[in-house]
Amino acid sequence: MNLSNLKPAKGSTKNSKRIGRGTGSGRGGTSTRGHKGAGSRSGHKTKIGFEGGQMPLQRRVPKVGFKPINRVEYVGVNLDVLQELAERFELTSIDFSILQEHGLASKNDLVKILGRGEVKSKLEVKAHAFSATALKAIEAVGGSIEKL
Repeated sequence: MNLSNLKPAKGSTKNSKRIGRGTGSGRGGTSTRGHKGAGSRSGHKTKIGFEGGQMPLQRRVPKVGFKPINRVEYVGVNLDVLQELAERFELTSIDFSILQEHGLASKNDLVKILGRGEVKSKLEVKAHAFSATALKAIEAVGGSIEKL
């Protein structure tokens, strides 16, 4: 090794030309900024979302509705899904950890049991909330519910 074959480490240097270093560099003159206008001047900054005077996207798109800041959102799990889980894995009790294990809820979700489908087997169901129809259907076959 000698001074003639020294090179910087791979990836440590940029491959681009330096701009604004005279006409001989190939990137002198306007230094890739174009002629005149705010973008050619030093210190020029545009606000986020500025589209050159055209009405910005965030003002063109209509705003609809209202979402309360303290809204509680539940992940819905229907009775037919519970019945299928109970049959496939021979369960008599279904709680949050089982729903999480089978990918029906994540760890920070709140689960609400909804009334679509029917329950044929006696189940003990533990969840954060229940719809009225789900509650009736579970108790009709002799099952029990527990709110977490």
